Amino acid sequence: MTVETPTPAPAKPSKGFLINSTIARITSRSLIGRRRFLLLLPLPLLLIGLAALADGLGARPDEWATPVLVGLGFAVVLPVIALIVGTGVLGAEIDDNTLVYVLATPQPRQRIVLTKLLVAIAVTVLTAGPGLFLAGLITGSVRLAAGLAVGGAVGAVVYSALFVVLSLLTRRPVLIGLAYLLIWEGTLTNLLSGTRVLSIQQYALSVGDAVAHSSLVTATVSTPVALIMSAVVTVGATWLAIDRLRSFSVAGETS
Repeated sequence: MTVETPTPAPAKPSKGFLINSTIARITSRSLIGRRRFLLLLPLPLLLIGLAALADGLGARPDEWATPVLVGLGFAVVLPVIALIVGTGVLGAEIDDNTLVYVLATPQPRQRIVLTKLLVAIAVTVLTAGPGLFLAGLITGSVRLAAGLAVGGAVGAVVYSALFVVLSLLTRRPVLIGLAYLLIWEGTLTNLLSGTRVLSIQQYALSVGDAVAHSSLVTATVSTPVALIMSAVVTVGATWLAIDRLRSFSVAGETS
């Protein structure tokens, strides 16, 4: 007599965790293995190099800190790294049609988005953070270096949430993200002071200023406003990304 072994039921995803370690591991390997990730590495090195060069030439920190730490570090290095990473964690899978395999797994959409977002934040912080910290350390102030690192981490969270949702809303997330950085944060916030309350760069600078207590880095947005707006933008963008991902069919098309 043949005894049939019952086929085990497919494992259900655990409801106790907000992230999936397998998706996180695959996303990290895919992101770091992509050629465009190599474009990120020169940016922190450029920041450190310019700070070291200015210091080596005998310039005082108050002469080079603002253009290098703020004008390059917070205005270019941090947001560009976040843009490349944030649009890559989901956007690359949409472009090569491999997102269908992720959506076919028994994972809630919110877990997929939160996992991808966490990877984007971690990679951005680990790539941009050391550069900001070391550049700040060259000024001779450990507290300033810590402030830059903390402010950069806050900026990484908000920028990542924004750029992840952009990758789900448009097929040109990098182009739109660059337009936001160049036109809104690079131009309008410098010309119209009222728009700075909607600038992620100012949120990061405000938090960094609160930690550093240094005249070398100043922000025009108060710390409470920066923290509140950072939370609002991050939560809002994450919710929108989850809602948008729910509209994707298993075939990889949008409804």
